[in-house]
Amino acid sequence: MHGSKSVGAILLAGVLGMLAGAGIRAQNQAAVGSGAALPKDVYADSRNRLPLPKREDMSDEDKKVYDELTTGDRLPTGAKAPVRLYSPKLAKPMSDAHHYLKFESGLGDRLTTIAVLVTARELDSQFEWTQWELRGRKPGSPHVDQNIIDIIKFNKPVTGLAEKDAVIITFGRELFGQKKVSSETFAQALRLFGPRGTLDLTNLMALYTQTALELTAFDQQLWEGQKPLLPPR
Repeated sequence: MHGSKSVGAILLAGVLGMLAGAGIRAQNQAAVGSGAALPKDVYADSRNRLPLPKREDMSDEDKKVYDELTTGDRLPTGAKAPVRLYSPKLAKPMSDAHHYLKFESGLGDRLTTIAVLVTARELDSQFEWTQWELRGRKPGSPHVDQNIIDIIKFNKPVTGLAEKDAVIITFGRELFGQKKVSSETFAQALRLFGPRGTLDLTNLMALYTQTALELTAFDQQLWEGQKPLLPPR
């Protein structure tokens, strides 16, 4: 029960963060990659404003969380050592929420990828977009056709897209851009995904908003050799 309350609190914080920060451009468009010099306050090992967290400096309890969250699919896409591990008691429930929304919500890999791409585009989060576009391009699951990626990237109309794809993109654009989801769009989402799916979609976007804001605060740079894939609006 305590764990459920913790996750619920984190999810609520995510929604509030999304709504409060929707107008903030969450990641510097000039995020450094591909061999360029790093900003002076960015560490080379982490490519952000904090060095990689050291397991040996943690308490025994925190080491257990560190070990759990640095294996398998527990890390966010592209995040080799998220700054969140500096606060393991925060990292654990947030990781649980991310894991559920990314793998167990029922949206599936492909629609989840579309939802995160919409979030990254609406917040202009360069790091987040670049990792997820690369993920979406891969053959097999969760492959997203390049034309859909470009519709999101360049804010093109959703005319002609499959219904679920179009609703997710429109839902995100309204939520972030207009700060209001229209009755029509909400009704479409409810019909296609049901109450639980619509709630999960909203919180998926909320949690990746939190991630985008963290990437901004700690000035996360692209990984060595990566090129920024998100153009300015």
